[in-house]
Amino acid sequence: MNQSDKSTPHVDSSDQTNAGTSRRQFMQTGALAAAGFFIVPRHVLGGKGFIAPSDKLNIAGVGFGGKGFSDTNNSYNNGANNMVALCDVDWGLARVKENFTKHPNAKRYKDFREMLDKEGKNIDAVTVSTADHTHAVIAMAAMQRGKHVYVQKPLTHNIYEARMLTEAARKYKVVTQMGNQGSSNPQQKQMVEWFDKGLIGNVHTINLWTNRPVWPQGIPVPQAASETPVDLDWDLWLGPAQKVGYTPAYHPFKWRGWWNFGAGALGDIGCHIMDVPFRVLGLGYPTQVETSIGQVFLKDWTPEYIPEGCPPSSHVELKFPASSKNKSAVTLVWEDGGLRPFRPDMLPEGEAMPENGENGVLMHGDKGLMICGMYGDNPRLYTKSGDKLVAAPKPTGGLPENGHQVLWTEACKAGFNSKEHKALTSSFDFAGPLTESVLMGNLAIRSYTLRTPKADGKGFDYPGRKRLLWDGKNMKITNMDEANQFVKREYRQGWSLTA
Repeated sequence: MNQSDKSTPHVDSSDQTNAGTSRRQFMQTGALAAAGFFIVPRHVLGGKGFIAPSDKLNIAGVGFGGKGFSDTNNSYNNGANNMVALCDVDWGLARVKENFTKHPNAKRYKDFREMLDKEGKNIDAVTVSTADHTHAVIAMAAMQRGKHVYVQKPLTHNIYEARMLTEAARKYKVVTQMGNQGSSNPQQKQMVEWFDKGLIGNVHTINLWTNRPVWPQGIPVPQAASETPVDLDWDLWLGPAQKVGYTPAYHPFKWRGWWNFGAGALGDIGCHIMDVPFRVLGLGYPTQVETSIGQVFLKDWTPEYIPEGCPPSSHVELKFPASSKNKSAVTLVWEDGGLRPFRPDMLPEGEAMPENGENGVLMHGDKGLMICGMYGDNPRLYTKSGDKLVAAPKPTGGLPENGHQVLWTEACKAGFNSKEHKALTSSFDFAGPLTESVLMGNLAIRSYTLRTPKADGKGFDYPGRKRLLWDGKNMKITNMDEANQFVKREYRQGWSLTA
């Protein structure tokens, strides 16, 4: 049977109760009833460091040949939880083989739908670390079964999917987290405190930049398919994307540069870098977006036209309205592909730009300047009066490297709307709108490449090379209907996304 002809799984509302929660509740109430007045602490029964089986989360990992390797194992947390199932479409990848060896008792699958059908009652939570184009269908299938989900950044491939997952998390009452681990960086709290104290005043301009893409991008579309590796289910890897032949120019990793699968430099790093001003300023939906992109020339005087691929570089400007937290309208400027902003006047000579110019954040206020690197690292503040503030180094014994995933697992155990859940820094209530704004840049980039032949047949018009006006609530460009084709995608036959 063709894998892609299976529909996305749905379950009755009776299956939406989290299996792990029910199991833990039974263990707790049953033990109390049996013991009556006599209760023995777990650490006495099991020894120091013992974790009762009822306190372990049963996790399934989908996609672990790349970033998913750390996502699954950080969530596993050295045995604090159980890894009950592992799912990847390519069993030939080195990290897939390593994870199979690391978790010999975990059931192995290639099709996430088969995994959920067979292991659903044994699973409490699912990590999703696949290529961007399959995030939404996997996460939605898990949430519909009442499973908590951790989804790598960007949350989804397009704006519509981000809105769907955000609303589904509330509907199915599951604990969610996006994999922009910098959001759990304690140094971001320092930046929030500085801003809330009014030290830089109201922010009017934000500069964000990255050295991405660090993979081939802006290149011609591969013309010849290659022989599919024996351990790879290519049709299943494609999922809802339009069918194309296998080539190593797509998998592994290089899929990021193709709109059929990835979201370019913005999708890769935008949720890390844009996270900082979103958190500090409390930004919402943008109202306008405009862009320009780098060109590629393989022949003299003739730029390549590659609408299937992300550009080698881009410059994007998003406009945000003033808010109750930040009284000024904001212009957010994003640059990638080696482009970066010039040094601001308030950055004294001798003071370095963040991360030597590779990745960074500048927030310009009417009283000062606040800067940091990716993930909110190493924040600094400079006032117009010449004062400089530097955040204290990360404390020894502070949030561990796996903290972002571990906080999610602990929130899953505590349950939906628990204080642990509400304390998460990138649940879908935050991550969804953030991802929508990141992907708004991609909507503008793709609109920029739209073209129509001129009436005289000499050359083309480019209707999308203008400022686009965005109605965030209704997910619609209001001044160019052709741009709205990039709000969502057409799924391949046999695939769908319904809440």
